Amino acid sequence: MTDRGLWSYKEIAAHIRVQTDTVRSYRKHGLLPPPDHVEGGKPYWYADTVRAWVASRPGNRSRRAD
Repeated sequence: MTDRGLWSYKEIAAHIRVQTDTVRSYRKHGLLPPPDHVEGGKPYWYADTVRAWVASRPGNRSRRAD
């Protein structure tokens, strides 16, 4: 089943258990996939995009992919 819900920095941070500023830094340094949608200048990612990114991250064994 696909999850097409859009996540902001806040939801991504909660999912990977880091601070919101950390996720912003990931994007700034090109470590986050490009946003799936931009609204009002704010980036959003589909939950499936984030989950695929988390699964491909080095060292993700210590994190749960809810």
